[in-house]
Amino acid sequence: MMRAVVLLSGGLDSTVALCWALHQGWEVSALAVSYGQRHGRELSSARAVARSLAVPLHRVCLRLPWLGVSSLVDKVKPLPRVPLSRIGRGGIPSTYVPGRNTVFLSLAASLADSIAARAIVIGANSLDFSGYPDCRPEFARAFERAARLGTRVGAEGGRIRVLAPLQRLDKAGIVRLGLRLKAPLALTWSCYAGGARPCGRCDSCRLRERGFEAAGVPDPALTAG
Repeated sequence: MMRAVVLLSGGLDSTVALCWALHQGWEVSALAVSYGQRHGRELSSARAVARSLAVPLHRVCLRLPWLGVSSLVDKVKPLPRVPLSRIGRGGIPSTYVPGRNTVFLSLAASLADSIAARAIVIGANSLDFSGYPDCRPEFARAFERAARLGTRVGAEGGRIRVLAPLQRLDKAGIVRLGLRLKAPLALTWSCYAGGARPCGRCDSCRLRERGFEAAGVPDPALTAG
């Protein structure tokens, strides 16, 4: 059975990507990273998702002080609130965390190398790579080449692929795929702000809301509990 490492934030996209990997029949290990986010709700969701799917979860804690330039880390910085039609346009948003996926994929490659996994699965999608440079398909391909050169798996003639199964999907497509795969969507958390309930105003909340509306189903995370 092929082994895969899935980067799991606890959000909608990474949870559906995890279920996609399980649907492929792979032996999956999930990896969640605490990097000083302004709240811990997604990480709590990652634990709940992994537990519900009986997937082992590795958690790594990083404290890189320069990441505070991002509004996802610095609680003082305002979160972006722009019209839906402008999300993903107009440059790199304040929620960009410098080099986040470079760091995450490096950690995932280390874990993959240690367990002889042949794939890293990430939940990047079309909305992500329109605004975040480290979600672009060409970045994933470049990292895949680096992993081949810099790991034991690669040195012994193997390959660690970087797979982004949601890459060409919008939020509605991700929701539909999640429903087909019976992903535990009610356990996921997408809101940038944290809190007891999603704020409904940040970019992530609004994109998620539009995705469920376009898919024609209610968001189970809003009705759970």
